[in-house]
Amino acid sequence: MVDVSLRQLELFAALPNFSTLSAAAAHLHISESALSQAITSLETAVGEQLCVRRKARGLTLTATGQQFARQARQIIADTQELVVGAGRGQELRGPVKLGCYSSFATNVVPELLEGFPKRHPGVTIEIMVGTNEELLSALEAGRLDVALVYDVSLPVGYRRRRIYATALQAHLHPDHPLAAAETVDLAELADEPYILYDATPGIRNVTDAFTARGLEPRIQAKVTQIILVEALVGRGLGYGLLMSRPNAVPMSIEGRPIVIRPFDPPVTVSHVVGIWPADMKLTPRASALLDFAAEKLGGYGSAEEDVVTG
Repeated sequence: MVDVSLRQLELFAALPNFSTLSAAAAHLHISESALSQAITSLETAVGEQLCVRRKARGLTLTATGQQFARQARQIIADTQELVVGAGRGQELRGPVKLGCYSSFATNVVPELLEGFPKRHPGVTIEIMVGTNEELLSALEAGRLDVALVYDVSLPVGYRRRRIYATALQAHLHPDHPLAAAETVDLAELADEPYILYDATPGIRNVTDAFTARGLEPRIQAKVTQIILVEALVGRGLGYGLLMSRPNAVPMSIEGRPIVIRPFDPPVTVSHVVGIWPADMKLTPRASALLDFAAEKLGGYGSAEEDVVTG
């Protein structure tokens, strides 16, 4: 039997999160020499180099090392599930590390943090809010169990579960001529001053929408916060284009009213989904959290089959 300890696997599983051996050692509360020795022991057991440790103390995992780290994370997760599950019977117990895309976090996270612990009091939720890039990196490194993102421009290799449907909507000042209409045509806004929400993947949604109609927006300002888009719209400085969100209040942060109208024909219809790496198994706690999110935010997830994007 190969002489490899769970502690060695835990140490190596954490390495993708760090660019230097010293940073990894400090985070893991272990000396750099002890960490280096643990890596060397693993490489001896595997019979292949798992990482490159440079003189400048840079750290790079080999292709074999990257795969080894992913499998080590799964072994650790399975071990944790074994220990937690042994004493819980039918009750879910333990942590869920949830990531949420920043643009809709304020509309989604409060619902989950308030309701889910009431249904599963033995489960604790750890939240990370970030950009698509930050969330995907955290998922890949094993720092998150699952993340809620838009089903747009996602890389291959992830499973996904639908949570709720979403579509692009026009955000208008109450005095805007189109505010009295039930729906808006995108072409009617093309010549108006536009407050662009400058973030991925939202910016692609808008670009594709205008391009599909042979239109070009007249950008008044580019901002990276939705609350700032709504604040500028509330002051009548332009219109905004934002994806529909649950629990949205038609009012700016300054307390100024905003009129939200759907498009006809519809524009950029997609979904918010829960995603996780295809080579990792979703824990029962994370699966229950996604089911709860779908139930409370749209009912799209519990009956959906998980699919692999590549």
